[in-house]
Amino acid sequence: MINTTNLIRPILIAEDDPEDRMLTVDALQESQICKPYLFVEDGEDLIHYLKHEGKYEDAIAHPTPGIIILDLNMPRKDGREALVEIKSDPILRSIPIIILTTSRSEEDIRKSYDLGVNSYISKPNDFRGLVEIMNSISTYWFDIVTLPKDQKS
Repeated sequence: MINTTNLIRPILIAEDDPEDRMLTVDALQESQICKPYLFVEDGEDLIHYLKHEGKYEDAIAHPTPGIIILDLNMPRKDGREALVEIKSDPILRSIPIIILTTSRSEEDIRKSYDLGVNSYISKPNDFRGLVEIMNSISTYWFDIVTLPKDQKS
């Protein structure tokens, strides 16, 4: 039986590279994930979105995500800085965060987990691998686990 608790909240993807965003959209569609997804272009936009600031002020148009997929290497505020800010905020810290990045650095992996990331995934080298990752994320985070309902809306 599918867990329907988390079907309404979107996936929020923080990715600065336009080609990676396009590939991610294609992979999500190929995976047939029936969950809305939204993009922000860097860590600064991510924080503004989560706190409903600036162009993200309308909480209905910009709902709190059920999960965040976060790239580490982005301009303005990178994923590491955004991760620290999210996990130190009592309202935001319960949102699961998956790092999806090109970095395979042991230091990045260890530091991300120390900062509270829920999963760390290195980007695959091909599209098929990205589709498999999206399928795995969907199955695990939306069909198997139960996430809190009381996140800020």
